Amino acid sequence: MTRLLIVGPPGAGKGTQAARIAERYGIPTISTGDIFRANIKNETELGKQVKAIVDAGDYVPDSLTNALVTDRLNEADAAGGFLLDGYPRTPDQVTYLDELLGSHGHALDAVVRLVADEDEVVRRLTQRAIEQGRSDDSEEAIRHRQEVYQRETAPLLEMFRTRGLLIEVDGLGAIDDVSDRIFGALAARGLTAAA
Repeated sequence: MTRLLIVGPPGAGKGTQAARIAERYGIPTISTGDIFRANIKNETELGKQVKAIVDAGDYVPDSLTNALVTDRLNEADAAGGFLLDGYPRTPDQVTYLDELLGSHGHALDAVVRLVADEDEVVRRLTQRAIEQGRSDDSEEAIRHRQEVYQRETAPLLEMFRTRGLLIEVDGLGAIDDVSDRIFGALAARGLTAAA
């Protein structure tokens, strides 16, 4: 059983690497964005609450996010482990996740942090915006998202570092090279790939 969390700034290739980690370890990727969208699409009771909040432009409160993640972690495919992406985002969510996993005798095995130079990420995203005609992705908007990520994630990284869970991996370079660095770091922790 492998229970992981992946974090990284927008544009660092987190989605690509999350898919590769999930495949390698035979675990589902659990993304809060995907959970929100699925519940809204299926018009679940929680989905209706999320839609009303999102439509109003508000932040989905921890209590609702926690409830949605709990529901997802209780699904059969997550029994053998999971890779979380986009959760937890606040210190209170970290505490909730600890308690949730602890109630089943489990804990996170590692937190993979993709480290990427901000200027390089901004250059990459600006180029992608030009290629894809995404006028909303101005350099200013991209830099703002980087700042929000740093501000919101820094306290969580410190929590994971002090517990010895944080694995920092250079997120820049060829996709295969980044994957190899991640798999090597996880193997050094004694986490083995699915058979």
